[in-house]
Amino acid sequence: MNKLDVRTVNVVQYVQPLREGGSLPAIVKADDDFLYVLKFRGAGQGTKALIAEFIGGELARAIGLKVPELVFANLDDSFSKTEPDEEIQDLLKFSVGLNLGLHYLSSAITFDPLVTTVDAKTASKVVLLDSIISNIDRTAKNTNLLIWNQELWIIDNGASFYFHHNWPLWKNHLTRTFPLIKDHVLLPQATELDYAKQEITSKITPQIIKNITNSIPEDWLINQTDSLTPAQMRAAYTTYLNAKLGMVDALINEAKDAR
Repeated sequence: MNKLDVRTVNVVQYVQPLREGGSLPAIVKADDDFLYVLKFRGAGQGTKALIAEFIGGELARAIGLKVPELVFANLDDSFSKTEPDEEIQDLLKFSVGLNLGLHYLSSAITFDPLVTTVDAKTASKVVLLDSIISNIDRTAKNTNLLIWNQELWIIDNGASFYFHHNWPLWKNHLTRTFPLIKDHVLLPQATELDYAKQEITSKITPQIIKNITNSIPEDWLINQTDSLTPAQMRAAYTTYLNAKLGMVDALINEAKDAR
């Protein structure tokens, strides 16, 4: 089974919570001496948000967008026992095991569309990819983009693939476009969507998609309330992405009309 080369680290220090995030991510230190923004499996959307974050981030990386390194991060049960804040204590308790870390970009600032202009090719790739992965959370209110070293970095894809919150009906989404692209923060700059199509369809191959879905940790795919097996879920993500790439012209026309 071909997979991505994703590192696994162990969390050794809980540094501080990031309270601006709805799911209460935190800055942590790992045993490789790097800092990471940790997304917890015990947060509101559970491992589904981690899966969406992982797939979306690695697809963005595949098409040449800048994404912090994603790592699988082991959290043991010692952290919850020494945490005085009850909310954080519960989060840590329910997050023992494998979580998702994003390399911490020190001194990065939140992207502000009124301050920074993004070049048309980059904006178009972000817009079209977000349309493919049905990312509902890249708006002017909450851009989920950073500026670091004067470059645009992609973070927070956890609200993508929302079909996976209702597996019995997931196939209904295979032929749908993405009308919410009208709210995308980069849509006004996305004037090179045909270029973005060429980049995305040449770089996100069926094999790349399989490598990414094969790399999802097995225990992120096990949930007693879900009707599909882990293998069926991997196949569903793969089928979904291939279906969206097959209707990319419809997604482009929808984005052009919205702009």
